[in-house]
Amino acid sequence: MFIGVFCSVDSSVFLFAGLGREYALAFAERGASVIVNDLGADIKGGGKSSAAADKVVEEIRAKGGKAVANYDSVEDGEKLIQTALDAFGRIGAYSIILRDRSFTRTSDLDWDLIQRIHLRGSFLVTRAAWNHMKIQKFGRVIMTASAAGIYGNFGQANYSAAKLGLLGLANTLAIEGQKYNIHCNTIAPVAGSRLTETIMPPDLVASLKPEYVAPLVLWLCHDQCQENGGLFEVGAGWIGKLRWERSQGHIVRQKNQTMTPEAVRDQWNKICDFTDATKPATIQESLHSVVSVLSQVESKEEVRANPTVALSVAVGQKLPQSTFSFNHMQCILYALGVGMSTKDPDHLRLKYIQDPKKFLYEGHSDFSCLPTFGVIPSQAAMMEGGLSAVPGLNIDFTQVRKLSTLCKQVNPFSGKLTSKATIADVLDKGSGAVILLDVNTYSGDELVCYNQFSVFVVGAGGFGGKRSSDKAKAPLPPPRRAPDAVVIDFTTRDQAALYRLSGDWNPLHIDPSFAAMGGFKAPILHGLCSFGFAARHVLKQFADNDPSRFKAIKVRFVKPMLPGQSLQTEMWKEGNRIYIQCKVKETDVVVLSGAYVDLHAASDASPEHPKQGGGLQSELVFAEIGRRIKDVGSELVKKVNAVFAWEITKDGKNTAQWTIDLKNGSGSLHKGPYSGKVDVTFTVSDEDFLDVVQGKLNPQKAFFSGKLKVRGNIMLSQKLEVILKDYAKL
Repeated sequence: MFIGVFCSVDSSVFLFAGLGREYALAFAERGASVIVNDLGADIKGGGKSSAAADKVVEEIRAKGGKAVANYDSVEDGEKLIQTALDAFGRIGAYSIILRDRSFTRTSDLDWDLIQRIHLRGSFLVTRAAWNHMKIQKFGRVIMTASAAGIYGNFGQANYSAAKLGLLGLANTLAIEGQKYNIHCNTIAPVAGSRLTETIMPPDLVASLKPEYVAPLVLWLCHDQCQENGGLFEVGAGWIGKLRWERSQGHIVRQKNQTMTPEAVRDQWNKICDFTDATKPATIQESLHSVVSVLSQVESKEEVRANPTVALSVAVGQKLPQSTFSFNHMQCILYALGVGMSTKDPDHLRLKYIQDPKKFLYEGHSDFSCLPTFGVIPSQAAMMEGGLSAVPGLNIDFTQVRKLSTLCKQVNPFSGKLTSKATIADVLDKGSGAVILLDVNTYSGDELVCYNQFSVFVVGAGGFGGKRSSDKAKAPLPPPRRAPDAVVIDFTTRDQAALYRLSGDWNPLHIDPSFAAMGGFKAPILHGLCSFGFAARHVLKQFADNDPSRFKAIKVRFVKPMLPGQSLQTEMWKEGNRIYIQCKVKETDVVVLSGAYVDLHAASDASPEHPKQGGGLQSELVFAEIGRRIKDVGSELVKKVNAVFAWEITKDGKNTAQWTIDLKNGSGSLHKGPYSGKVDVTFTVSDEDFLDVVQGKLNPQKAFFSGKLKVRGNIMLSQKLEVILKDYAKL
């Protein structure tokens, strides 16, 4: 429930006949509880009356709504907010007043009153509400500016200054409140009321109805609205969003020379040229230009001030060479960082087991690094001063997203590695710039690994560069069929904290404040961590955990995931290429796409297909059922009290057996042959089983058509809905 506090700021006419009244009525009509604040002053801020607020409250209550009046000045913001908390418990704010004078006729009183009421009053009310919003982790603040504040208007110097001040206040609150789910937006409404009758003709006032503004305010206050820091003009049923535009600008000084007014004069047309204008949205983006000037002047480059233009001249630049020394500890730490665990016997094989490859125990004669460990030394070459050492590349690392990665292993690596990086190309994607970075890693003179990183820098686009490059290794979509194998793996809440120990120290993955600056509600998992999970899944499913068969991996990072979420890797085998796609299991959001792993052909009897039962869509269902049984198995035993067995077929052959015991103890799930007594057995193909679970195939129709075969107590099949529908939420 939203509790609205609508303040007319000492103007009874405005609340009674204009936007304030319309907001209050609109929110109340949709079930909100409303505090109507009105000191009851006249159009110039004089006088005092409770009639206006009372009348609106009565109107709301007459329609069955909830409303309480408040008559305090906004300069008593604590009292106003306390009224809301006492009555309902949650809060919002709105304010306006008008006091026009031409600049030369503006008295100290005219100026001070407008600043005190509009700017200071809004500050006081919002400050009183702020901590309450932080505690409840929700808040929606709407500041009301005006066209006079944005563009200026004759006779409104005091009002214009105050209204643009509100925009600056709102922009800062939007930044500070984001991590607490407090959003702050600004509107500049055009609506007819008695306040605007002095400056608008009657027919125009009549057409600019307040009800054409209120819907925008309602939406901006909704908990589903994620808009934050926006500025909107609204009126007559039209809404437009405003943003700043800036010319490319021009550098007007040279190294060791005085900057002169004549230089400014001579370059004035270039300074004011809005061709290919940029649209900075943050102070960091704005400061990029100034910072870029320093490096360009020092290097005597004749480049315009826009830092993104400097990106285009960086092509071909070589980054400083880097070295990376490692031993078994770094290899093991990386393996743990991408989800390996001693709980899985495939990760820690003993010498007498068929597959001798080891990733977590340095004592084994065939101890190996995971092949994707190759991104670690390569990334060190990029991040540790590499990109920032190139003139003109002033990157804000809160705005860096690794778009894609290509990793090719040539030979196993060992000891001390040297990485040499080159900027292969720079692409202009409009909303950002993509830097293609080629990194070759050597052991002595031997090339052991090649990586290509596509680094996406948010806000650095718009410099007129090309959008594609033949140097980029393109992502590839998976085949249009069901995946051959699906693996679900769990990340822990500490996964990012563990993975960063391998060398990715970006605070975006550990510091909530830094993550908020990048637009995230919480620190996100490293893209290269989920990349490692996916490669590990392919290695296990299709290469028998043999790292010598790994050839290359290409991944495109689409969306971030959070530590603690589950990663679902879907795999399609086409020859020696395994196409992959990764999703967050809990949200179904794709995090890795266009991805594939190339394997060397098996040199021995290594299986070309997943182990028996692998690659079945039904495995996903039973994995989910197994987790649910662990959580609520005792409850299911009471409801069901039966043992079910499934024989899953593919291409007419039995490929997997599953048994769900909901009769004994707290319940259990078994894969493979079952020695106990089974009450009912179902035989169904992998494809039809998934259709039944998802509701695409009616079980009765499947039974009568022969797609579903049943042995044993058929009446117990009615209890399947408890398991499949309620607990296997696909």
